[in-house]
Amino acid sequence: MADPVSSVAYAVEAALRALNGDLALLVPTMGLVVAIIALVIVNYRQLVSRYPQGGGASAAVGEAFGDGWSFIPVGALVVDFVLTIAISVSAGASAVIAYFPALAPYRLVLALGLVLLVGALTWFGHLGRLFFAILTIGFIIVAVAVLVYGLWAEPQPTGTITDTPGHAVPLAIALAFPVAMALATGVEAPSSAIAQLGQLDDGGRRRFGRVTLMLTLIVVGSITLGLAAEATKLRIGIPPAESTQIAELARVAAPAPLFAAFQLMTALLLLSAASSSFQAGPGLLKALAAEGSSGAEKVGILPAPLGRTNHHHTPYWGVVVFIALAGVVTAIAGGNDQELVLFYAVSVFLSFLAGLLAMARFSWRERRIGSLILNIAGAVVVAFTLIANLSRGTPIVSLVAALAIAGGLFARWVRNGRPPGIRNAAAEAEEESDA
Repeated sequence: MADPVSSVAYAVEAALRALNGDLALLVPTMGLVVAIIALVIVNYRQLVSRYPQGGGASAAVGEAFGDGWSFIPVGALVVDFVLTIAISVSAGASAVIAYFPALAPYRLVLALGLVLLVGALTWFGHLGRLFFAILTIGFIIVAVAVLVYGLWAEPQPTGTITDTPGHAVPLAIALAFPVAMALATGVEAPSSAIAQLGQLDDGGRRRFGRVTLMLTLIVVGSITLGLAAEATKLRIGIPPAESTQIAELARVAAPAPLFAAFQLMTALLLLSAASSSFQAGPGLLKALAAEGSSGAEKVGILPAPLGRTNHHHTPYWGVVVFIALAGVVTAIAGGNDQELVLFYAVSVFLSFLAGLLAMARFSWRERRIGSLILNIAGAVVVAFTLIANLSRGTPIVSLVAALAIAGGLFARWVRNGRPPGIRNAAAEAEEESDA
């Protein structure tokens, strides 16, 4: 849950920036975002039920359209992992700077340092994962405390606030909500992560996955709408360069010790999201580099070093690859999370779209009309969100990168004789990371 929960640190602010600082439209916009996430989650509950051993969108696409098409969600996942690390450490740096403004000139250095720090913690495998999981729970508790204090706080207009979103209200919301759909990243995680639950049977993994998806919706939706509502009530607009919107909200709503705790937990939660991608990304590369069962000769489609692990079962060369890629992306963005938000949702919505189209095909084959309507509705909404983000121009870089990675992996797969099991790479990545 670290990824979607941590996205509240920048998604609400991204929506307000897209609304040109019009606070009156912030809650309706974030309400639409949460509603779309709910639609995706309802569809992904079907996917979890169909693939209780994990696999997510890549498993569904491979079964529906053929193994070769599985590389589209796989390519999207690689880009998503890189961007998750980059935007999380950048937002983590922003959280630190909001409390210590004197560090503002060192934003990029701080962000790059956090990339190295989280990557290094990944070396210790599940010890780092457990530590960051606890931080996620801690953030939820502190965030709820800030929201409760905010109920009695007096409005203190802060930052840039306007009543002119730049377009007619319906169009302004339609243009703003795709930017905030970064909040949806990580929603697909349970569909693959249930592969770790070897102690459960298929029924147990189905229940665990479905419950996790619903809890994600409840937690993320509640915190997001709560922060948007309180930002509107307390008149917290677009923040100055050395701060963030949720930092300004906590500064106004809560006493100083709670504000300090909130900033600390926000920064640590964001590093938790980066850690989850540092676990999943190299694990995926390892699965692609090491096809075949344990103990057998393994012939993968990626270079063998990407499959090597240390005694903590961490694929260390994969970690190095993601440190390098995330570092480059972070540097290009100057360590500014708001520069990366537009690029962020594109890759994951490409994966969503592929998975929902696959589920629609299954529903059509099996004559499940109710499920088919739900799948098509989800696919249409996801496609609209993807197109709306791409229409802004520069986010097409994420799409091109995802498709380029997919194409490169597909070419290597063909050259290696089309080895079977590619569609299950995401599930195998989770299983092997739990070895």
